[in-house]
Amino acid sequence: MQVVLHAGAHNTDDDRLVRCLLKNRDSFFKRGIAVPRPTAYRRLIRDVLQAMEKGPLAPDARETLLEEILDGADHPERILFSNEHFFSVPKVAINKGVIYPGAERKLTRFCEIFERDEVELFLAIRNPATFFPAVYAQSPTDDFLDFMGGADPRDVRWSELITRLREAVPQAQIHVWCNEDSPLLWAQLVREMAALEHNEKIIGGFDLLSEIMNKEGMKRFRGYLKEHPNMNEMQKRRVIAAFLDKFALEDELEEEVDLPGWTEDMVDSLTELYDEDVFQISRLPGVTMIEP
Repeated sequence: MQVVLHAGAHNTDDDRLVRCLLKNRDSFFKRGIAVPRPTAYRRLIRDVLQAMEKGPLAPDARETLLEEILDGADHPERILFSNEHFFSVPKVAINKGVIYPGAERKLTRFCEIFERDEVELFLAIRNPATFFPAVYAQSPTDDFLDFMGGADPRDVRWSELITRLREAVPQAQIHVWCNEDSPLLWAQLVREMAALEHNEKIIGGFDLLSEIMNKEGMKRFRGYLKEHPNMNEMQKRRVIAAFLDKFALEDELEEEVDLPGWTEDMVDSLTELYDEDVFQISRLPGVTMIEP
């Protein structure tokens, strides 16, 4: 069986991706792809991972887990999980310059549960200039420096997290993309998680786009697609970019960074470092960088 885990990161899709997958649940089921509801597995998998800290996994743990998640249905060829809190809750997402400390241990345990299966990890990353303030806003900590564990934000790298995960579970496939590219990649992300061909139809391929483009733009965009039914994915992305340039909802695209002492130069510096970090991730062996 192929086991797919979408593990966030925090403040990237806000469960939009799993909702889109659930829209396709019936058609995916016919293809041997299970999309269980998050309530069927999030707490359950968390409890099993916590129990593994105290003792070895029971021999029948995998079968028992799947039996409960699938409600007795036959095992599928591929099963899709999604939980942005898989690695941690937001208040401990960063500590002493490390994103998701201990993430590699959780992923290792997850792979132990499904050691007979092929595990794939899907992870969106986000510009630290907006990621750090977003997770800080979700924490009870009053002081940003305390939240960061004293680390300089310019020293924190997503590539360090990806490298830890890669080294911990070399047998797992890792797929990474930038949250900033999600509107252009949305349909592809759904297809990649379900292992579908690029031209296969899905429901909700433009869900995210409809949230950041005004109604007139979406109406014209859908009309354009009907007039040009044979466009490939690259052509569609160019069209999406062109329509966003003209019809985007600016309030949805612009993010205000409001942290004491953070200047425009600081945000620009973090953004440049992020671009360099993304390039480093794209060069990591065993990691697939999903890009427009």
